[in-house]
Amino acid sequence: MTNQIKIAVIGVGRWGVHLLRNFLAHPQVDVVAVIDPHPERLAAIKQQFNLDDNVVLTTQWEDLKKVSGLTGVAIATPATTHYALIKDALQQGYHVLAEKPLTLDAGECRELCYLAEQNHLILMVDHTYLFHPAVEQGKTVVQAGKLGDLRYGYATRTHLGPVRQDVDALWDLAIHDIAIFNAWLGQIPVKVQATGTVWLQEAGEQGSRGAEGKKDTNSPLPEGLADLVWVTLTYPDGFQAYIHLCWLNPDKQRRLGIVGSLGSLIFDEMSQSSPLILLHGEFEQQGNQFIPVNQRQEVLELELGEPLGRVCSCFVVSVLNNTPSEISSGWVGTQLVEILAALTLSLQQGGQPVFIDKRSQL
Repeated sequence: MTNQIKIAVIGVGRWGVHLLRNFLAHPQVDVVAVIDPHPERLAAIKQQFNLDDNVVLTTQWEDLKKVSGLTGVAIATPATTHYALIKDALQQGYHVLAEKPLTLDAGECRELCYLAEQNHLILMVDHTYLFHPAVEQGKTVVQAGKLGDLRYGYATRTHLGPVRQDVDALWDLAIHDIAIFNAWLGQIPVKVQATGTVWLQEAGEQGSRGAEGKKDTNSPLPEGLADLVWVTLTYPDGFQAYIHLCWLNPDKQRRLGIVGSLGSLIFDEMSQSSPLILLHGEFEQQGNQFIPVNQRQEVLELELGEPLGRVCSCFVVSVLNNTPSEISSGWVGTQLVEILAALTLSLQQGGQPVFIDKRSQL
């Protein structure tokens, strides 16, 4: 069949196994190989998904070159490995779907995007939230002007683990909310600020220690990986969004909102019954008093569908049509890495504002 593509999944850890599940269920995909450095994971997914013996299960990336007719690869490995794997995949002629972030360096991201274009290949990043029905509907609401004049945004993303060893809480968590704000506003920040605190993973074996040799629980950045981060994004029109990130807080929250003159739009992922709510309400001035009026709550209807399934379907369509995804192309992923890099610089400078060069915004 001309509308069938052959895919290999690279990395079947916590997230990669869900990519595998979705591609196995896709009618236009033939999963021909799975690569993971841990043999026990390969054995587990073979049993879990009852994989055919024809599916290549290997711990070695080089074994992919023996797979005939491979169309594309889905990469769900640690962020530090992305650049080398994606570059090699593109040079081998494979289309690539990569877990976020695209890489940890904006220059590397741009290089990969140009390489994909030169080879007429699809490079797409799995920014899953951009395919969430609530985010898609929220974008429609905001850009239709239903909130009136936009005033500010806020987001909280907290939980108790998992604690990563390759990136800090900023790189692990912030990318989701930044992507949503950018999509809803149709803008890219021009100035960013970040402050943070390290508790669990300080730099070096000894870390930062006090006079008695005990670890300093308020170790200053940039030592170690920040567990708690506060982010401020400033957009070209002056709109500001504030983000709270922490991976050692048992109070799990996934909440993002935009406040306008006519109400607030709230995306609360933890609410299964009503994840997207439009809270109507404004002020009416009576003399020197401001009286709340027109207050009501509207639960917005959402389309059904798993966001990751939509990501996988979008990748398949992009490959079959050889047309980059407008929602989450490699260039979109590059923009987000540029923002994270600027936030990291601010974090290292104790919260100093960092301006993002408009010329670098793709």
